[in-house]
Amino acid sequence: MRRRHFLAGSTAVAGAVLGGPFLGAATASAQGGPRPGKGYGGLRPVRDQRDGAVRLHLPEGFSYRSFNPTGERLGDGSVTPGNHDGMAAFRGPRGTTLLVRNHELNGPGTAFGPERTVYDPAGRGGTTTLLVTGHGQVLHSRASLSGTQMNCSGGPMPWGSWITCEETVNGPDVGNDFSGGDNSLLHEKHGYLFEVPLDTTATARPIRSAGRFPHESVAFDPHTGAVYECEDNFNSPSGFYRYLPPRDPRATGRLLDGGTLQMLAVRGTDNADLSLGQRRGVTYQVCWVDIDDPDPEFPSGTGNSFAIQAVGAQGRAKGAALFSRLEGCVHHQGTVYFVSTQGGATAEGEAPPSGFGDGRGQVWAYDTRRSTLRLVYESPHSMTLDLPDNITTSPRGTLVLCEDGDGENYVRGLTAGGSIFDFARMEPLADDPGGEFAGSTFSPDGRTLFVNVQSDLGASIAIWGPWHRGGF
Repeated sequence: MRRRHFLAGSTAVAGAVLGGPFLGAATASAQGGPRPGKGYGGLRPVRDQRDGAVRLHLPEGFSYRSFNPTGERLGDGSVTPGNHDGMAAFRGPRGTTLLVRNHELNGPGTAFGPERTVYDPAGRGGTTTLLVTGHGQVLHSRASLSGTQMNCSGGPMPWGSWITCEETVNGPDVGNDFSGGDNSLLHEKHGYLFEVPLDTTATARPIRSAGRFPHESVAFDPHTGAVYECEDNFNSPSGFYRYLPPRDPRATGRLLDGGTLQMLAVRGTDNADLSLGQRRGVTYQVCWVDIDDPDPEFPSGTGNSFAIQAVGAQGRAKGAALFSRLEGCVHHQGTVYFVSTQGGATAEGEAPPSGFGDGRGQVWAYDTRRSTLRLVYESPHSMTLDLPDNITTSPRGTLVLCEDGDGENYVRGLTAGGSIFDFARMEPLADDPGGEFAGSTFSPDGRTLFVNVQSDLGASIAIWGPWHRGGF
């Protein structure tokens, strides 16, 4: 292993004394791979019911239909943008599902939605809202937010909205990023959370107190009243945050600006580097440090590499913990599960991926009542789990992981007992290479798994079948 394997310290305690869901997964993480028994069997090529093309390999008995691909006209006359990403499902009328979906588009251009949906007329990203059946027939579709950038993931809120995240700090005040686009063409600063109500168009007003940094995803915890936020810095450390709004959003019906932003730290250990390989079942007592300036002002021309770390650097100056590329997160029964895409020890015989972090992925669990952080799973090899990204839970509580690896990409399940299994594999298409899974979410009735193929010609997909046979 090229990096040191374990961060020693008196704040780490044995995970076995705590119990709770996914405790068995922490035990399995150091055993070199999956434990059988909760999967659905081998995968086979299955034809898309939309056009007959093979896009997915699925277990016996499962079917799917893709819908609303890039370039298709929406019901409001706008055109579906590409790079379908994070997504959530809400209950629609008469057994239908309301999907709110991100589009991760970067660089200046032209906003895709009607004027009433636009934050920055030069922003290319945003969200679309669709009413669909369980078999992927689109009944209605519209742009719900546009003029934003790099809308990666987000999270569903229990008061009836979707919080979408910008994974960038682009703006007219910040120098150009990796995309090569000219940030001086942008009208507004980016790097914020935006709320997208289910029943109306978004206000297109950022929640600035929740921070300006490369957001990935969010999850709301009813016990603390906090919105937990993941940061995805590719070449530098990332942090795990929480936003404490000034009033309970369940009472106000929306997430208000003007609250407090905080960053997670390991109690008793400044700047604990949790991106490294971890001991089996390790658990940390944590605390939270305040971010004094969550929306910093930058002089014109400030370098992107400086601006993208400006908020996180404030937390690290107070001892906040270091992670590698925090991407998907989800709240389930008092615990926020989140993914460190490149966390963990370097797998034997494998070259580490580029960027900050040498592992193939970690899954962490933050207990919001006990203020403890526990390692749920650490990938021993890319063949077992390769750079997990978006995450959700199934009706049984199994974690659903979307991969973002360099090779074949899978949707995998991680059960509470520590079994990890393959559920879907993407079939690369010659005219649309480089696709990845994103935005997995179950319909409210649990009968359909919706997932996105993020690519230039991407689409959303509805999957249905004999769920009772396996871990989902």
